[in-house]
Amino acid sequence: MPSLLYATTSPYSSKVRMAAAYAGIALELKPVKTEEDPADLIGANPLGKIPVLVLENGQSIFDSRAITQYLNRQTKNALFPRNADKRTEAEALEALADGICDSALSMVYERRVRPEDKVFQPWLDRQWVKVTRSLDSLNANPPKLPKKITVGQIALRAALGYLSLRFAGKWEKGRGRLVRWAARFDEKFPELKGCIP
Repeated sequence: MPSLLYATTSPYSSKVRMAAAYAGIALELKPVKTEEDPADLIGANPLGKIPVLVLENGQSIFDSRAITQYLNRQTKNALFPRNADKRTEAEALEALADGICDSALSMVYERRVRPEDKVFQPWLDRQWVKVTRSLDSLNANPPKLPKKITVGQIALRAALGYLSLRFAGKWEKGRGRLVRWAARFDEKFPELKGCIP
């Protein structure tokens, strides 16, 4: 069985765990603490980043998008549509959701690793503008939630879960449609709820 090196708070790990569960792929879950540079993580990904999918033959696949593409190939398109236009739409939504996470994570790390007097507020403000601009765009036109979803919707749910974990009460105001979208996702796919950050 493939194993996944991951962290429960990581939105990228969450996306991969949800994608695997949705596609029916069993994974052995191995939580890691990236700040400790554990040998199994560094051996699997010299970047020391998660998630990392380690196949039974020892091959490592890292970066959540590479992993979701791999999972999709293993399941004959369970995660991405075959239609080129719809696939591009799913990939773009995944990229937007991941970009939201990139900005949110950079804000968390700015506060976590720098002494308070060294935190650069203009950087935090710039990242928050990226997050809110993206959320406003999504709130204006939330993605559909059909019976068969894609990695795009899964990535967005992971991103909103991460925002709720780290920025609860900050991202939701004025974005009721997106808040309701997340609630509907959880109602339609309750088996994925345990994977949300």
